[in-house]
Amino acid sequence: MEWTRFDAVLFDLDGVLTPTAEVHMQAWSEMFNAALAEYDGQAPYTDADYFAHVDGKPRYDGVRAFLASRGIELPEGSPDDPASAHTISGLGNRKNDAVREILARDGVTPYPGSVALLDTLAGLGIPLAVVSSSRNAPVVLEGAGLADRFPVVVDGSVAEEGGLPGKPAPDTFIHAAEQLGVDPARSVVVEDAVSGVQAGAAGPFPLVIGVDRGAGEQTLLDAGADIVVADLGELA
Repeated sequence: MEWTRFDAVLFDLDGVLTPTAEVHMQAWSEMFNAALAEYDGQAPYTDADYFAHVDGKPRYDGVRAFLASRGIELPEGSPDDPASAHTISGLGNRKNDAVREILARDGVTPYPGSVALLDTLAGLGIPLAVVSSSRNAPVVLEGAGLADRFPVVVDGSVAEEGGLPGKPAPDTFIHAAEQLGVDPARSVVVEDAVSGVQAGAAGPFPLVIGVDRGAGEQTLLDAGADIVVADLGELA
């Protein structure tokens, strides 16, 4: 990789820098399977459902997409709904509570290969940003010891405040590049989720790197990744 050809690198967080995608998968599974138990004839929620409907999307969008795939309709509710509420927002908030509980209990360690790439890019003086659909991104970055690496973090809260549509729209990545003061057309997107890769492919970015943490190499290529690696240490 000739990293000096680019002016910035925009990283997704969960599954790219930290193995928190596993935390999210566990939390989604616990929440959805508890919710599905209230309906007769519904098959259990699986990892395949996560990759097909939830991975990389803003939390409420993930709830909405999965329920739609099962023909289940619920009222939207509001972001202030308690986790016990039988609404889209309530289920999303229940999932978020589960994530925070798991992080507080187990912590998080970044992928060594990802840290190696961050070290390489820091040595080259290339600006970096995190672009995550999660509202927990600052907490995860602090817990992983990576917060000082990223002068710009565009998470779910920033997107909502700015009225930015979430992935697979490219807007959050474009906003991150602009906040770094660089041209999005000279910025690299690094993603592990299909929706995130689609967001990169939908934007003006010259390179979209897929990290295969389970979605599948061909799936990420089909979504628009220019290259796919199993670990970012391959590019350090």
